Amino acid sequence: MAPSKMPSTVDLPIEAPPANALAINGGEAVAYALKQIDPEVVAAYPITPQTLIIEKFAEYFANGEVRTEFVTVESEHAALSVCVGAAAAGGRAVTATAGPGLALMFEMLGVASGMRLPIVMHLCTRALSSPINILGDHSDAMAMRETGWVMLAGSSPQEAYDQALIAQVIAEHPDVLLPTANLIDGFSVTHAVERVNVLDDSTVREFVGEYEPGLSLLSADQAVTFGAMDARDSYFEHKRQQVAALERAVHVTAEALDRFAQVSGRRYRLLETYRLEDAAIAIVVMGSLEGQVRAAVDTARERGLRVGALRIRLFRPFPTRLVANALRGTPVIGVLDRAIGFGSPGNPLYSDIAVTMFREPDKPMLKSFVYGLGGRVTTQRVLEQAIQELADTLHVGRITDGQTYLGLHEGTAK
Repeated sequence: MAPSKMPSTVDLPIEAPPANALAINGGEAVAYALKQIDPEVVAAYPITPQTLIIEKFAEYFANGEVRTEFVTVESEHAALSVCVGAAAAGGRAVTATAGPGLALMFEMLGVASGMRLPIVMHLCTRALSSPINILGDHSDAMAMRETGWVMLAGSSPQEAYDQALIAQVIAEHPDVLLPTANLIDGFSVTHAVERVNVLDDSTVREFVGEYEPGLSLLSADQAVTFGAMDARDSYFEHKRQQVAALERAVHVTAEALDRFAQVSGRRYRLLETYRLEDAAIAIVVMGSLEGQVRAAVDTARERGLRVGALRIRLFRPFPTRLVANALRGTPVIGVLDRAIGFGSPGNPLYSDIAVTMFREPDKPMLKSFVYGLGGRVTTQRVLEQAIQELADTLHVGRITDGQTYLGLHEGTAK
């Protein structure tokens, strides 16, 4: 397999500036970034595991460390509604939520993207009821994926902080002007305490810049309407414009990652590849499982299996061309979903990979795995099981079984 082509960043040497290291969890890391950004409006309702962000930001607000209008609303629907109004008036608006809170916001997700408002949301991913579960999986993020938001998925408290800054730049870029979500795995990132290297305030201000809306409800020189009735005469055209903006977001995100590398010394890509150059087996994953997957890849390599991994950072818009380039020539691909596509022929991330690779002349064998629902711990043994199933597929030359539920208790009906 040829080396994967990753034009999402420029390969220039980066000298890391002196770092300010903090031992904080992922939620507090996002709150620290918000303190440095100092948005005009933050509106939120506390919900586990997002509460760490809002509690800490409320502390900054109470101590007078931000000038933000901090709006404590009665529901998540109201939180995003406040952000819609603030952004339409020309303000920088931010919210945060998780799981059922996102579900309650759902009506407003399409309103925010359809009105082209650059709101930033920090989504602390959580299982959806019922049964009630407050722990982390990707069910909420996958429910959000077709609502027209840009979506970035990090893997650590450091990335939660960094992407909080990067998301602001993407959303407000004049070629995009779309709401953007920073996906943070519930508990495994939000509550994990690690070393986080934060930038100094002046660097953050320079990187994020001042938001200068082109048009707003407060525009003095012309009348502006947001959210008007749009029937059969132009609704279709406006949806097509959203598609075009999302397409431009791929390049804009790559540029933002390049800029961030220059100011931070931390180089991120739209896709993160690991040992894929000569891989016969590839594992595709999103979020905080990346570290464990890399460890499993290393173990498999020691056994003589040519295994590699691909982590998706930019989930929406899905970087189809880059994914195809990265996986091209790999005979067997296993896709790990932390959510179920109920009633669908494929789970969410698997479906994206399947459609992407279907266009390839040498179509790989694809296998679907579900893991970690409701916060279930995914062990190295379980990942080794997945790799062995993929190795068996490579050996026999065909998919011999259906979807695998990794770590499922024995005796559970399929």
